[in-house]
Amino acid sequence: MKHDKKLQKKFRSISHHLDPVVIVSNGLTENVQAEIDRALSDHELIKIRVNTADREAKKSVIGEICEHQKAELVQTIGNIALIYRKAAELKPHLSNIQRNSEIN
Repeated sequence: MKHDKKLQKKFRSISHHLDPVVIVSNGLTENVQAEIDRALSDHELIKIRVNTADREAKKSVIGEICEHQKAELVQTIGNIALIYRKAAELKPHLSNIQRNSEIN
């Protein structure tokens, strides 16, 4: 599932202007996982903010999100995780990747 460096660089470039769509503060509840799933289904590439001071806890939460969502971690910077999952049904008007491809 890992992508090559060129594609990862493109994802990071696209994500530069994105804001986090989900903020995880009090653990991974069913509702938080559902919102992450919806966001990934619509946008494919999203940022998530994990509010915790403990690095290991943050790493664990991000890992659990990726495993549960069958998504790939592209990058983490501070408390922000950039994750990607190819959409089962492409929504060009919502997909951050498709919208960026049309512009560039």
